[in-house]
Amino acid sequence: MFIRQPFDEFLDMSYERISENSVKVTLPIQPLFVNSVGVIHGGVIATLADVALCNTVAPDADGKQKVVTVDLNVTFLKGAKSEFLTARAFAVKEGRNITHADCIIHDDQDHVVAKARAILFNQ
Repeated sequence: MFIRQPFDEFLDMSYERISENSVKVTLPIQPLFVNSVGVIHGGVIATLADVALCNTVAPDADGKQKVVTVDLNVTFLKGAKSEFLTARAFAVKEGRNITHADCIIHDDQDHVVAKARAILFNQ
């Protein structure tokens, strides 16, 4: 089960659970996601990372998320020009109140374009 939110559905993201604490989220790229330099806007990449990272913790029975992001760090490694981006995220350490998670984002040629890490607060 994944967190279902209107914003994620608007972006047309697709989800795949890899294991209990890891996910793959794919985002098809729309022309409006490309900045004036001709690469995918960093905010779009950060959004994809945040969605993937929060989904490393399974939602409650009603599909509501159990965590919120308290710290998000995104490092951009390469300008992304791609038909889609794929984020692979996993929980590194889950505690009672805090979860640490990491994410790698690939383009459609499987090049790493960004990496991210988050600290998530378990509500």
